[in-house]
Amino acid sequence: MSPKVEAPTRIYRWDLDKTYLKTDFDTLRQLVRTAMQKAEDKKAVPGAAALIRELRADGRSRLCIVSGSPTQMRAVLAEKLKLDGVEFDELVLKDNLKNLVRGRFKALRGQVGYKLPVLLESRARAPADSEEVLFGDDAEADAFIYSLYADMVSRRVDEKVVRQVLEAAEVYPDDIDRVLTRWASIPAADPVRRIFINLDRLSPPASFAKYGPRVVPIFNYFQAALVLMGDKHLTAPQVVRVMVEMVQTAGYNLLTFSNSLQDLLRRGLPVTEVTQALLEALSGPQAMVQLVRPVPDIITAFTKRVAALGAAPPPPAAREVDYLGLLDDARPRNHKARRRPE
Repeated sequence: MSPKVEAPTRIYRWDLDKTYLKTDFDTLRQLVRTAMQKAEDKKAVPGAAALIRELRADGRSRLCIVSGSPTQMRAVLAEKLKLDGVEFDELVLKDNLKNLVRGRFKALRGQVGYKLPVLLESRARAPADSEEVLFGDDAEADAFIYSLYADMVSRRVDEKVVRQVLEAAEVYPDDIDRVLTRWASIPAADPVRRIFINLDRLSPPASFAKYGPRVVPIFNYFQAALVLMGDKHLTAPQVVRVMVEMVQTAGYNLLTFSNSLQDLLRRGLPVTEVTQALLEALSGPQAMVQLVRPVPDIITAFTKRVAALGAAPPPPAAREVDYLGLLDDARPRNHKARRRPE
């Protein structure tokens, strides 16, 4: 008899370009160069692979990847993830060749009509009580799409608003029907705990306040690891392992980590209570910690950063998201440029 496989308690959903992979595609030359890269030539965002491995370590989670990269790159992307020691459960890529053949040119750049139905269909296959954490970036519409997805599953947004959003985002009618049909089949739940947005374009974190505290902009994956430690997804030693990878692969140092911690504290994120446990892990007997030496200096710097802020500010207040007022966030970047006021 085959061993019983436990249902996942947590689902981690990741984008690839600019979220997991350091990708440039703003110009045609960059797009061609990216498409021609071999798996070993592609570079992961520092700490991303280590963070995924630690989140998956308990064997009770799923990794679901939804990317706008073309389906023709599946073999290369799967090989890159394998090289990084990242195992995935789902890898969905965008079939832009099919869009071209069908003359669906608006779908080539549109993300709402692509990602939203894929997320809903994946949720329909998930255990009703599973939690979710989503990872995206500030290059396109991830904060908007992920927030809308979360509020659709929890029924915080009604069908009229969803339909208006999809029409404004120039989603094709059959994809609108696909979204609404799949949405209706999903049991109401409130699974999305965090939405992390990697600030690849260095967008101001305050610009995401309109999405409420569930959306957490991050400058690096050490910040994501700290918040997830506060949320009980990671332990202190696991966060240290993420730090070690960032030191080894990208030259992160004492100042960067300290500044990243202070940034989260200033924003009122729940990391104050995990700081002491992290300091203890850094000063423990584990050999890997020696890679982020000098440890006493790290502990001193972290302690000073926390003390300098005094009492932590209150966390951001929950808020209802005005999706109709944020429609510009749902449009492709080239559309936004055309709509920008003179």
